[in-house]
Amino acid sequence: SLLATVAAQSHDHHDMGWVNGYRQGFNFQCPHGEVLVAVRSYYSEQDGSDRLWSFECQPTPEGLGEPSDCWWDDISRAGMEWTSSCTRNGLVAGVQSKYFESVLDREWQFYCCYYKRRCPYSCMKTSDVPENYREEGELVVPSYGYFIRGAQTTFSGVLRDRQWKYILCRMTDFDCEFENA
Repeated sequence: SLLATVAAQSHDHHDMGWVNGYRQGFNFQCPHGEVLVAVRSYYSEQDGSDRLWSFECQPTPEGLGEPSDCWWDDISRAGMEWTSSCTRNGLVAGVQSKYFESVLDREWQFYCCYYKRRCPYSCMKTSDVPENYREEGELVVPSYGYFIRGAQTTFSGVLRDRQWKYILCRMTDFDCEFENA
């Protein structure tokens, strides 16, 4: 029965709708009006100490309206720590990444969308995803009304892997007066 479990697990990880192959770059964007709500990844030391990635999107609540602008935000450097929160109160609606063989790591960039003049509040950081380096990682936004604004990520030069803390916020249901960076 142990064999059956192992087979089932490996089958699952092949069936996840990954957006990349190992060592491959990718560019993932949610359909217009949707934002990122789930992130999954699967690590392989044999395949360049890299991860397969899959993402899920969901339409934003009606009250938020349509995004008025979307853009690619700042980019990380492979092998470095990185903290990125969408500028202009944006929400994460996509991700792109490029693999670098020389460091066995990736560069990252978030695709952000701006919703009129709504402001984030009640922000929090998740615990580490994955909990330990080299494990499978999964983040599913815990409740409706929370949105991914960005992430903080650390890179282990020894284990050649990353852990992520995602920055989750609620959004005001009124227009706010100020622009914050």
